[in-house]
Amino acid sequence: MFDGRFRQSVDAVTAPVGRALVRAGFSADVLTASGLVFAALTAWCIAQGYFAVAILLLMLTGAHDLLDGAVAKASQRASQRGSFFDSVVDRVADAVLLGGVLFYLERRHPGETGLLPFALLTTFFLISYQRSKAESLGLAAKGGLMERAERLVLLGVALLSPVIFVPVLWIMLALTTATSFGRFWRVWRIAARPAPRTVIERAPRAHVRRARRLSRSSRH
Repeated sequence: MFDGRFRQSVDAVTAPVGRALVRAGFSADVLTASGLVFAALTAWCIAQGYFAVAILLLMLTGAHDLLDGAVAKASQRASQRGSFFDSVVDRVADAVLLGGVLFYLERRHPGETGLLPFALLTTFFLISYQRSKAESLGLAAKGGLMERAERLVLLGVALLSPVIFVPVLWIMLALTTATSFGRFWRVWRIAARPAPRTVIERAPRAHVRRARRLSRSSRH
């Protein structure tokens, strides 16, 4: 949802910040890597139950994730390698954060509740995989209720109080599951449409017909 509806507005705000960071000597890869460091610190604070500090660190983690793209654009060094690095680090950061959640739940809510982070991580990865696979097939798969930005925001809401921590995680699981099913259905419907016949597909046939005409004329 954030990536689809509000991307232009956010880019207008982050673009000047990205240019300032480039002038200060920062690169997109540095921000991506440092974002993972902040994610690890956030996970440690969650595991220890330091929710107030975890919220602050989570905000810094999100800021790094938000600004690395702006820095890449401002430096005119956006590349496939950088995009690949950013995607991989995002998945690792998600796993690290939910690892902190798992450690906290095992200490404070032992039992089946510990399976909740595993279920969340499964839906996180499934949402990401659906998009990457669809885009590799030339299909659009952006959008949905719970993309990564929304997940970080909702995790921050859960950290507001230990009382609401587990209930909000269950809400997140329901929303991410709905997002996964919605994205699957959207791509499924798009993929069922007949593929348009492009010029590239028609070109070989035109060459074959031309070759046949030349062959017949040469025989005559």
